[in-house]
Amino acid sequence: MFAAQVRELFLLAPANRDTLSALRVAASVAGPVLLLLALGHTELVIYAVFGAFTAMYGRGETHQLRLRHQLQAAGLLVGGAAGGVALSALGVTSWTLVVVEAGAAGLGSLLADKAQLKPAGPFFGIFALGACAAVPLHVPPWSAGAVCLGSALFSLLVGLAGWLRHRTWLPGAVRPVRPLRGPALASAGVHALRYVMAVGAAGSGGLLVGLGHPYWAMAAAAVPLAGADFAGRIQRGIHRILGTFAGLMVAAGVFLVDPGAWQLALLVILFQFPTELFMTRHYGLALVFFTPLILIMTQLANPADPAVLVRDRAAETLLGAVIGILVVLLVRRRSPAIPATGSAGSGPVMFPENGAG
Repeated sequence: MFAAQVRELFLLAPANRDTLSALRVAASVAGPVLLLLALGHTELVIYAVFGAFTAMYGRGETHQLRLRHQLQAAGLLVGGAAGGVALSALGVTSWTLVVVEAGAAGLGSLLADKAQLKPAGPFFGIFALGACAAVPLHVPPWSAGAVCLGSALFSLLVGLAGWLRHRTWLPGAVRPVRPLRGPALASAGVHALRYVMAVGAAGSGGLLVGLGHPYWAMAAAAVPLAGADFAGRIQRGIHRILGTFAGLMVAAGVFLVDPGAWQLALLVILFQFPTELFMTRHYGLALVFFTPLILIMTQLANPADPAVLVRDRAAETLLGAVIGILVVLLVRRRSPAIPATGSAGSGPVMFPENGAG
């Protein structure tokens, strides 16, 4: 039994038009990043990338359903980034950031569950919040927010590109989302509580042990909670640790070469493609590329000793993922199955953990 579970950690799921989705996301990242590179503002790449993560939502959905979900996701991403920019401008304390991000994780969980977003959960929104709050502002706050918003809007256009070619708008493909009531509301509430507990505990732990980027620990703690079921959540936590550590070796190799800012910006685009290519097939493998992407855009926004970045990412990922797994083990409630309301002809989904972001 144990051996089978270990083998499952390394199984690669079958492909499902992953190349098309990866190209869509890579194009969404490439557009704003290349524009910033041409303008000589690579320090703003971090805001553009968070906006471009809008393209990761609505994978494999009809164009109108994708548009709705990407609009909702853009709200979470741009809202998270804007909140982080505001916190950075105000110069709030690290403990304030932990409290705000834990609360945002709970609220984001409820919103993401109600919208039935895929990738599931508030991960990217709270990651944007923490990362942008930790980066010193080099431009007026409205400029950073505008870059993120513009990047999100560009992602929406890329997501609609296929519709412009086929011009197919399926009647009834988008149905109203059912309100959260009864058992579904209770389940969503428990799930939101998991996020508040995990994110708050991870951020507090990171500060108490003196880690330099506690928002990395908070983001890592949120990862296991997005699994589709109990076993999937544990597996995601383990993938987070193993994939991040492998990705740190890639990042260390990049920093050892000491590339210039424009080369680092191009690597952000390059690493985004395999990240999305493997995101739903094997989360740990996707992190091999996502980890250096995050470190590179962090370095562009706020240059620091690469060795410190790699060390902090390793320690905080381990701390956060372990705390996330512990919360999964301690706070358990069976989620009721409810009919899917996202698209015509789809089967039932388990609510609220309905994706593999």
